[in-house]
Amino acid sequence: MELTHTRLLVDNYKECFLFYRDVLGFELSWGNENSNYADFKFNGCTLGIFERKQMVEAIGTEYSTKTDKRDKTALIFKVNSVEEKYQELKGKVNFITEPTEQKDWGIKVAHFRDPADSLIEIYENI
Repeated sequence: MELTHTRLLVDNYKECFLFYRDVLGFELSWGNENSNYADFKFNGCTLGIFERKQMVEAIGTEYSTKTDKRDKTALIFKVNSVEEKYQELKGKVNFITEPTEQKDWGIKVAHFRDPADSLIEIYENI
């Protein structure tokens, strides 16, 4: 098996699309803000976002906006400088943690969420 990409299933597709394209600046490789599916390519990886309702229909289960799956997945992005990226994104995203050194892990990290409430971590090695 080969992992080809990560796909986020979201209830607010357009808002998430604009977040990954316009706020984080990811390069769009397929889709648009109304297609309900999009792929973003960056550094050899692909991130897909897909309207969750369509995925639920594709697998034949019942759609509900209620979910108890909070923080079972996190997207982790390595950056050159957490401080610089933090300053760049501050005001565009709501950080839930400020840049912090995790000396036991050997990294500096900061965390925020996308519009679908997915947890995102930026980090650098220290």
